[in-house]
Amino acid sequence: MSRATQARGRLGLKSRRLPNNHPEIVKARAELAEAKIADFIERTLAEAPPLTDRQRAFLAELLKPVAL
Repeated sequence: MSRATQARGRLGLKSRRLPNNHPEIVKARAELAEAKIADFIERTLAEAPPLTDRQRAFLAELLKPVAL
């Protein structure tokens, strides 16, 4: 089962008992978005030829503006 499928299920369960703007719903939507992106990246990398170090560095830079 994909990450997105699991996250969608968690969002569905929460949305049955909580209002649309509840913080748990907002968080579950963000987790679903993250899961969709992760699934897409994994599928794309599985189909692509191996990345060079330069390509990996370039792609990693796309994520760096986000501070944890």
